[in-house]
Amino acid sequence: MPAPTSPADLFRHSLRLLLDKDIPAWVALWAEDGVMEFPFAPDGWPRRLEGKEAVAAYMRHYPDHIDLHDFPELRIHRTTDPETIVIEMRGIGRLVESDAPFDMTYIAVVTVRDGHFTSYRDYWNPLAVQEPGADFTGSSR
Repeated sequence: MPAPTSPADLFRHSLRLLLDKDIPAWVALWAEDGVMEFPFAPDGWPRRLEGKEAVAAYMRHYPDHIDLHDFPELRIHRTTDPETIVIEMRGIGRLVESDAPFDMTYIAVVTVRDGHFTSYRDYWNPLAVQEPGADFTGSSR
């Protein structure tokens, strides 16, 4: 089944893949030159990933550290650019290492071209990564 091509449908599909812990399929939704940015990333964490390979490396071990259960409160807003959406959402689950609850609120600005993510700016709370077991990126903090 081909991936959806509208930005909102592609984003919803990507969340399903994250819940299914299918990181290779999630990465396959990215354009080769796609860029993922984390404007609020704390020191030692990546702020910009350039290219599909960098995104894949970043996400490779995500399910080993964060066990996502649901994305309640998902709101997708259209913009004046039909390829760009703004997402408000909450991700809940647990941190695998400590079994502590994981509850993160996100705002993301996502651009999709030709059925692939080309830009994903992820505005998340950097204080949440201070929890033991939250660091899946190999940061230097």
